[in-house]
Amino acid sequence: MPANIGCLSTYWVPGNMCGINGNDCRPFNGSGLAFRCPANCAGVRVLNPRAIGAREINYRPLVIGGPSEKEDRPIYRGDSFICSAAIHAGIVDNTKGGCGVVQLVGQHHSYESSKHHGISSIGFDSYFPSSFAFDGSTTCKAKDARWILLTVTVIFSVLLSLFTTSAKVFFFTTFIGVFFQIGLASDPPGYDSISGLISNILGKFLPATFCAFVIYKYMGVRKTLTGLTAQIEKTVLWLGGCWIGALNNHTFAWIPLERLDAHDLKQQPGAKAALAGVVTVLVFIVLQQAYSFQQEGRFFRYLKIYAVLLSAVLIAIVLPGLSLRIHHYILALLLLPGTAMQTRPALLYQGILVGLFINGTVRWGFDSVLQTQLELRGDAQHNSLMPNITQPAIQLGANLSTIVFSWAKPPYPYDGVSVLVNDVERYRGYTEDGYPSGERFVWTRGAGKSGVDMGATDGFEGISEGQHLPEYFRFAYMIGTDVDDYTRAGTWTAEGEWIHMKKGPS
Repeated sequence: MPANIGCLSTYWVPGNMCGINGNDCRPFNGSGLAFRCPANCAGVRVLNPRAIGAREINYRPLVIGGPSEKEDRPIYRGDSFICSAAIHAGIVDNTKGGCGVVQLVGQHHSYESSKHHGISSIGFDSYFPSSFAFDGSTTCKAKDARWILLTVTVIFSVLLSLFTTSAKVFFFTTFIGVFFQIGLASDPPGYDSISGLISNILGKFLPATFCAFVIYKYMGVRKTLTGLTAQIEKTVLWLGGCWIGALNNHTFAWIPLERLDAHDLKQQPGAKAALAGVVTVLVFIVLQQAYSFQQEGRFFRYLKIYAVLLSAVLIAIVLPGLSLRIHHYILALLLLPGTAMQTRPALLYQGILVGLFINGTVRWGFDSVLQTQLELRGDAQHNSLMPNITQPAIQLGANLSTIVFSWAKPPYPYDGVSVLVNDVERYRGYTEDGYPSGERFVWTRGAGKSGVDMGATDGFEGISEGQHLPEYFRFAYMIGTDVDDYTRAGTWTAEGEWIHMKKGPS
């Protein structure tokens, strides 16, 4: 039976998390897996810069390699997203999902870039110890049923909206139906198994239903829906808006805003302009709603409510050591009181906000409003100190060539240095051990090949005797087993020349 894997599943994790020589991510060869991918994995992207040799990629699918004129089947680097690579290879359909068999094929070199099925893969001109390919002869009928289930749920919710006048029945039945549709099919959180997914969703359901009660009774939904007899308008505006908000991974995917924090707004292309556009629209809506409240004689009452909310936000902004992060569900809770009226715009806005709340809590949970910089950064760059690597010493020989790197003793509190070669950790040296090689790192090429497996031919078919591949070196300070930022990559070219790394982290 195929194993259910997520869109982010991969054989190799970034940085030095696979350990020395990748030993913690073994095996590299001979292992296979029958898998099933969900739909829409082509849109899953890395959200922080990811180094691949001397280049960095961001906000694109992590697929390295693919079809080549020199090989019978596409081969991908081991850190590629398996499902995205399967779409690129034509094994899985992005719209419906699907299944296949992936096989580890060990060390490989010269991964070619190409564009297939809507995904542009990334090229890598050196070698990597772990690679995989797909068994193209294996087919299956399993498909992602999210669109079928969505159709059924939408039809049910439309019929409920048209033929139910009870505000309680309509709201809570719709809330529960949309909650489980999003959580189990349309935009589920990451999971390793179906039972794990169900456990995740049920763990969020109880606090979400309590919030639903508060939203209904105290945040304007009851006032908007009670006594509402315009069934068609309620269905089109409120229910339609709810589905738009709940499916925001599709409906708002074109807006280049991943997370509302300073780091993402700075690095994501188009994010600042998109935020300006969103703020402009929100200002227009706020002014419109304020005018409606003024007409109903409730303006100053709601002005007091938002003055309290704004004060809380300002206090959160200035708290030392913590950063304010506006999640989907927080944004919905902040804006919902401003929709407490029976107007057509209010019906639409309220529906969208309830949908955003559902999607945010189901997909991401009840993350804290206040988070530390470490929590917000995730796997992004730390802006930490990095080793100052001097110009390396190179010895070129007919059979063996060496490159020797040296550095000063790490400053406190660092006690070690990690070295990546072609994005694989090949060395850890600690001050207390006196450094096994002194405060330096020696790398050798030989036997007509590049790499750590001297004399081996696996993965180097097509490389003639005396021919080498470029190699990429990155260095980072360590505190115990924790690593800080790596330098950008310096390149030891195939011809034996050294191109020094540029300034900045990778």
